[in-house]
Order: sequence, then C-alpha cells, then structure tokens
Amino acid sequence: MAAAALVAAVAIGVAVGPADLSLPTVGEALLTRLPWHPGLSVPAVAVTIVWQVRLPRVVLGALVGAMLAAGGAAYQGVFRNPLADPYLLGVAAGGGLGATMIIITGGSQALLPVAAFIGASLAVAVTYLLGATGRNRSIISGATASIVLAGVAVAALFTAVQTYLQQEHTQVIQQIYAWILGSLATASWSDVAIILPYAVVAAALLLAHRRLLDVLRVGEVEATSLGVDIARLRLTVVIAATLGTAAAVAVSGLIGFVGIIIPHIVRLTAGASYRIVLPVSMIGGAAFLVLADVIARTAQAPSEVPIGVITALAGAPFFLFVLRSRRARQDLA
Repeated sequence: MAAAALVAAVAIGVAVGPADLSLPTVGEALLTRLPWHPGLSVPAVAVTIVWQVRLPRVVLGALVGAMLAAGGAAYQGVFRNPLADPYLLGVAAGGGLGATMIIITGGSQALLPVAAFIGASLAVAVTYLLGATGRNRSIISGATASIVLAGVAVAALFTAVQTYLQQEHTQVIQQIYAWILGSLATASWSDVAIILPYAVVAAALLLAHRRLLDVLRVGEVEATSLGVDIARLRLTVVIAATLGTAAAVAVSGLIGFVGIIIPHIVRLTAGASYRIVLPVSMIGGAAFLVLADVIARTAQAPSEVPIGVITALAGAPFFLFVLRSRRARQDLA
C-alpha cells in the first residue's frame, strides 16, 4: 500500500503544476528522455517543464520526506520516546544557524546547503558529546534522558544565537524566515545530487540495524543480556539518522512534523516492528512530502505556501493525538 501511495504521489506531483499540461503530454514528455522512447512530437517547452522543473522537485521531495520520516522512526526507537523527531537533538537549530550566517554575511547561495549541513551536524555532535559522557555514559535509561535534555539545551542555545543575528540584521529577516519555513520551489537535479549519497548511506545503515532496534524495544538491560552493544547501537543509529536529516535540511530548509506523523501512522496500521516501521516510513514519508508539496504550490497559485506550513497544519493535531495516545506509547514500550 505504501509503495502504491508513493507511485500515485509521484504521478500527481509530476502532472500537477501552474503550467497547463495534459496527462498525455506529461507522459510523452517523460518518455522522450528515455533511451528506448518511440518517436514522439512533444513541444520542447513541455519536456523542459517536466524534466527540469517538476521531476527534480518531486524526486527531491521524496528523498527529503524519506529521510525525515526515517529519522523520526529511528530516534523514537533508539530513545524509546514517542515524541522524538529528527529535530530532537538540535538538527533544526543547527541547520537554521548555519543558513542564517550565510544569509547575513551575503555569502553565495551555493554555500547555504553546506552551511546548514555543517550546522546541523555540529549541533548533534555537541548534543551527543554532552549527553553521552560523564556519569551517564552507561547504557541505563538515564543516558537516554540526558542526551534528550542535552538536545533541548543545545537547540535553545543555537536558536538564541540565530534570533540575535536576525535582530541585528533585520534587512534579511524575510529571507531567513523563508528558508526556516522550508521550500522545494528552487529544487534542481543538483540538489538531488547533493542529498542522494547521504540518503543512500543513512538508509542503508538504518535498515541494517532495524532488527537490533526491535531487540531494544524489550528494554536496555534485556537487550544487553542478549549481546547487543547498546552504546554502539545508539551512536550508529543517531549518526545515520542525523546524516540523512542534515542533508534533507540542507536542501529544503526546516520542514517539521514528518518524523512524527509518518512513523506513528505506520505503527498504528502495520505494527510496531522496526523491520516494517523503518522501510515503510521511508516510503510513506516520501509520498507524504510529495503530496504536501503539491498542496503547497497549488493552494494559493500562482504564489506558493511554504511547505513547512502545510506539514505543521497536518502535524500539530497529530502531535497532540500521539501525546494523548496510550497505544502510541505502548508501541515503544
């Protein structure tokens, strides 16, 4: 079902747009770039719109959605917290600060994804070093709590610095907020090339550890007695989830709630085993964000609504549902 939803979402994403192209024209335009395509007479402008505007946007949205959903599922599993999402450890704050610094210094737009990626990765590294050392280095539940609390503190610090910079450079505050709200409007194949290697590595690592996350669900003491190295598992999963999330943030800005919505829908419909939750969350996250982007670019056409607004409108009520849902908490217990 998730795969069918993704196929439908991709078809809708490629077919829908401000340019009035019929479905047969879109289909023919897609075929023209394939090496075995039949002789078709499709207007060159239609081919350009489909291949250079719509398709990279859909592919990028699918990759970003997959990484955010996978990150949410992974963090929820490794920290056994139903409200954990990819921004828990400071990814959003670090990425936002990195992007803000490039914008206020007038740096090249080509450097913005790099700065956002570095900022997001740095924030998570600081969070993990603070939370996983000292007295709480052990595998007891206190270590998990301390990492989460460290993430809250680091995120608050980075956000405070970002807010200060915004107030000192009000002339670019609109540009900063546009990035913070998230967008796929400028998606290109180069953006896809940026995120793709990180997405492949992150997905491979997370999928390789999904059985160990199932073992962790029975409890850290029990998992240790079964031979699972909890500290190593936690570090590997956090690195993989952060790698994918930071890459997504770098090319799309801050898009919230995907990591909350999708993993919980998967758990409620397909079960709590991470052998199912992780791969299906990736597929479902890809489909969800592609459809959210379709709404973002058509709801107020010809202008666009920031995609972060669309995901927040869907995610905030769902967040409250998860907060009050006994079954959602039991699935992680």
